[in-house]
Parts: sequence; C-alpha cells; structure tokens
Amino acid sequence: MTDRLREEPLTPAGLAREFDVQTGTALGHVEHIARSLEGTDEQLLVAPPECRECGFDGFEDLLNRPSRCPECKHEGVTQPVYRID
Repeated sequence: MTDRLREEPLTPAGLAREFDVQTGTALGHVEHIARSLEGTDEQLLVAPPECRECGFDGFEDLLNRPSRCPECKHEGVTQPVYRID
C-alpha cells in the first residue's frame, strides 16, 4: 500500500478495492504507514473528509471517515484521500 500511495492519492475504499481487504483493514494499514513514515523524509498527506451538504471539513480525526457531519448532521460525507509525498 505504501508504494501505491506514492504513485497516486487513494481513498480508504479505493485501497480496500485494490488490495481486496475490508475498508477497516485498509484504514489500519494507513495508520501503520503513517507511523512508519515518522522520522523519514516522507509524510502521509491527508485531504480531509468534507460534508457534501454544508462543506464542513474541520474533522478532528483525518484518517477515518465520519458517519455524519457534526455541523449539519448530514450523512453525505466524502472519504479522506491519502498520498505519500
């Protein structure tokens, strides 16, 4: 997954599809990748999830996809997008 995230940005669902694992498993791998990059010249960059209704993007946990927006309670929230740079 690390090499794949160096090639192009992917969502948790995209990683899960590509590596034939559950989305939760892919998120666990992303968390591990983020820890393993500490102390290197690379970093895991995260485009935060965003509410499709009100545009809120101030989510505290950037690695996980929230089930709903804390501002407007809408359930249409995009997935975070990860890449390594």
